[in-house]
Amino acid sequence: MRNLSLIALGRRPRLAVALAAMCALGFPRPEPGLAQGAPAAAPLTGAVIFNYHRFGENAVPATNIRLEQFEAHIAELKSGAYNVLPLGEIAEALLTGRPLPERTVAISIDDGYATTYTEAFPRLRAAGLPFTIFLSTDYIDNRTRGYLSWDQVREMARAGVTVGAHTASHGHMPDMTQEELRVEIEKSNRRFQQELGQVPTLFSYPFGEMSLQAKDAVKRAGYIAAFGQHSGVAESGLDLFYQPRFSLNETFGAQARFVLAANAQPLGARDVTPDDPVLTRTNNPPAFGFTVVDGVRNIEQINCFASHESQPARMERLGRRIEVRAETPFPPGRARFNCTVRGDGDRWRWFGTQFTVPTR
Repeated sequence: MRNLSLIALGRRPRLAVALAAMCALGFPRPEPGLAQGAPAAAPLTGAVIFNYHRFGENAVPATNIRLEQFEAHIAELKSGAYNVLPLGEIAEALLTGRPLPERTVAISIDDGYATTYTEAFPRLRAAGLPFTIFLSTDYIDNRTRGYLSWDQVREMARAGVTVGAHTASHGHMPDMTQEELRVEIEKSNRRFQQELGQVPTLFSYPFGEMSLQAKDAVKRAGYIAAFGQHSGVAESGLDLFYQPRFSLNETFGAQARFVLAANAQPLGARDVTPDDPVLTRTNNPPAFGFTVVDGVRNIEQINCFASHESQPARMERLGRRIEVRAETPFPPGRARFNCTVRGDGDRWRWFGTQFTVPTR
């Protein structure tokens, strides 16, 4: 195993630059006295999972990463400071609580755009970096322009790329009935079985949006883990069927943010409320809260931000319990809380959660 302590010491100047840039983007500045040599918190099993969609499709910046950005990300991951592992291996570690190496990272790509094959695949293969693709099978079956073909999927699978499920139609799961959810998942899995000879064990929610009913359908289908699109470090103490990923596009794929996220640590959030991420008129804004495990330092300095408000959210600390409130209701669509606190050295502990506010 690499000598990570020496690697970390060698990389502090670059991480410090990223830290300064992120403070300028709204991250709270660390309080004085947080020495880099302070005792480390208790080890937590976690990993940073990155999520991409399109590559080099600059006409759609909201879901695209520019090729020069992507190549810079790959160079960072190849710098020697990270352990880039297959997502399935990470999911099994989260399931069992098996420790993961420091700075463990996974790469995932959603939807199945053709540039996954033409742009991402050759670059990641040349770099020797494993990755997972989450596919909605209807787009492949319908030969939708700009999407992968089954022949391309099979070629990537033979090369060691992990294939995960993303429903058949890429529909909005919180709006689906129990029967619609069952049909979506069964149709998707049937097509994977027919085309690849096996059914995926990993799942990602379209748009990153989950409901309790959708999560139950995913569990009953036999997947071992499922992933959203909310920022934060995946860890064994969180719901295994709604693990976070850092979703990257042209704006949120800036190198400073990428470096900071790649070095992020788990926050150790447990007993997260509310259980259901779908908000209604009676619980918006939500009574959001969590308890931080023993051993994590500086919890009095945790800051949380609601995605629709510019100032830190109101917080009440009851021992290791953190209660967070937005000042105003979240608008319709996707909504998030992001919570951060200074971790070890120049690193940040990062916990996020996503809510869905129905548009009707």
